[in-house]
Amino acid sequence: MKAHDGMYIDGAWRPAAGRDAIEVVNPADEQVIATVPAGTAEDVDAAVRAARAAFPAWAATPPAERAARLAALRDVLVARKDEIAETVTAELGSPLPFSQAVHAGVPIAVAGSYADLAATYAFEEKVGNSTVFHEPVGVVGAITPWNYPLHQIVAKAAPALAAGCTIVLKPAEDTPLTAQLFAEAVDEAGIPAGVFNLVTGLGPVAGQALAEHPGVDLVSFTGSTAVGRRIGATAGAAVKKVALELGGKSANVILPSADLAKAVNVGVANVMSNSGQTCSAWTRMLVHRDQYDEAVELAAAAAAKYGDRIGPVVNAKQRSRVLGYIEKGVAEGARIVAGGPESPYERGYFVSPTVLADVTPGMTVAQEEIFGPVLSVLRYDDEDDALRIANGTVYGLAGAVWAGDEAEAVAFARRMETGQVDINGGRFNPLAPFGGYKQSGVGRELGAHGLAEYLQTKSLQF
Repeated sequence: MKAHDGMYIDGAWRPAAGRDAIEVVNPADEQVIATVPAGTAEDVDAAVRAARAAFPAWAATPPAERAARLAALRDVLVARKDEIAETVTAELGSPLPFSQAVHAGVPIAVAGSYADLAATYAFEEKVGNSTVFHEPVGVVGAITPWNYPLHQIVAKAAPALAAGCTIVLKPAEDTPLTAQLFAEAVDEAGIPAGVFNLVTGLGPVAGQALAEHPGVDLVSFTGSTAVGRRIGATAGAAVKKVALELGGKSANVILPSADLAKAVNVGVANVMSNSGQTCSAWTRMLVHRDQYDEAVELAAAAAAKYGDRIGPVVNAKQRSRVLGYIEKGVAEGARIVAGGPESPYERGYFVSPTVLADVTPGMTVAQEEIFGPVLSVLRYDDEDDALRIANGTVYGLAGAVWAGDEAEAVAFARRMETGQVDINGGRFNPLAPFGGYKQSGVGRELGAHGLAEYLQTKSLQF
């Protein structure tokens, strides 16, 4: 795992404009494992210029050829799967088996899906006496988070490349090594110089410069709603397209007819996965009051089984934020039935898998995104009450519904104000659109809907 001491711009690693560096820390033992350059507005400008210069030729490249490059990229990621997993484990702290299955496995599937889509997508269509062309938007500024470091990059870069866009990526400062590895893979896959560019750096410096750059046609950001608002405002002022994947406070609604034990166990696993650092995690479990005590017992037992099988959270700031939420929950009347604010280890940014009972809809822990291994369990009286609670936050990213009868679950899910709902534990689908209602974002990622974000339409009348 070797860090580059430069930026990947115009097909080559080149020195950064400034001397500042970012230390990369392993969250499991708090050791510095590498340093990467902290890019400035000057680096961003060089990357955007390279992307602008490369755009006409890449946009004119036949879709079949772009598909072939994406297939080559997927093959490089497959060949380097173990290295990807080890790198994510080192800088994010996730357990190696999870890094292999999810952090390496999912982006490979997504890259493959866009290799297929680039070859089959209808980039032109006939509508009456018009021909409508779907053309690439231009230069994409992509700003990605640390929680799924490679997946979030691929979910932006692959559709952008499939569409014929060029791209400048500013990855999260906590996980830049995975981004450097991706840039190496792009290079190895033979994607032309300038089509993909990487600038490592801090959000308020490099991220801001990228969002504001007049040479960027679309800003795609995944991260917190607070930062998303700022980026949206900046992009709006410049009348440029924006795609925002923001926070979530997803409800896991267990209807009385459901298999309670299964719904609770899967629900706890969903929240503890990736140490709770998932924007779409089902962090609010809604249970009918008649089954509430049993559900709380099941959830506490399930969380206790995790022990040390979940990794740390990403950094010290994140850990104190999560512990602060647990303490706030208790102060507002919640009851800890598993885990709690005591750190399980001397070293590393670990948080115990925590379950809070007696949570009411107005509590901070039921309204704000915690982004750690913390589950809130809420009571409801009847289905209308459950729906009011489920829809009663500013977010609408994901959710789950469990019922004995699938049709009953679907009827409830149709009334939820959220972008994705898993029915009775439905599996992740890399081709299904992912994105939110309300303050969870603007636009969709993955599949054909994700590709459409990077296209604009032109109609010719005959």
